[in-house]
Amino acid sequence: MKTPTKNYLVDIIAFICFVLLVSTGVILYYNLPKGSGHYNTIWTLDRHQWGDIHFWIAVIFLVVLAFHVFLHWRWIVSLTKGKKQPKSGQRIALGLVGFLALIALAIAPIITPVESSIKGNNSKSDMVVPVISRSESIRGSMTFRDIETQTNVPLSYFLKELGLPENISKDTPLKDLKNEYNFKMEDLRKALDDYRP
Repeated sequence: MKTPTKNYLVDIIAFICFVLLVSTGVILYYNLPKGSGHYNTIWTLDRHQWGDIHFWIAVIFLVVLAFHVFLHWRWIVSLTKGKKQPKSGQRIALGLVGFLALIALAIAPIITPVESSIKGNNSKSDMVVPVISRSESIRGSMTFRDIETQTNVPLSYFLKELGLPENISKDTPLKDLKNEYNFKMEDLRKALDDYRP
């Protein structure tokens, strides 16, 4: 395959990936915002499934762009070096420093530990807890006992917020309770997010 044809195909695929990446990003941000869980769907896909699609489109886009850079590598090196001048070394060093800074900026959020802040009523500072203890970790297979253990939020709080009877079982899976008592997992997650000790 000739180089212009390769460039054309790579550019077309990159553009398609970019459009799909923007489209799925808009779906995740506006149509199925955080907290919409498994109940709201578009084309039978919920927020988590659209998030998976968004991720894999991003991976494909990255691979296509890496191939694009590979195809244009000699041109990039030539342009970075420029014409031989006394300050050519500085130009190359500046390009290398810029590239390394970009890589560091891209990797920093990935390797930084995830934190979640919960502000208490009597506290002037925020208490930091791992994100696993927050509402996003709540699943239908869990019980209220599991939630109490994981989040330190008492069952009595959930009973009050969701209007549930006091004799409810702590050991029944949430998916069974929500059908019996007609509440949504989103309501439970919102109650957890709104909890202030």
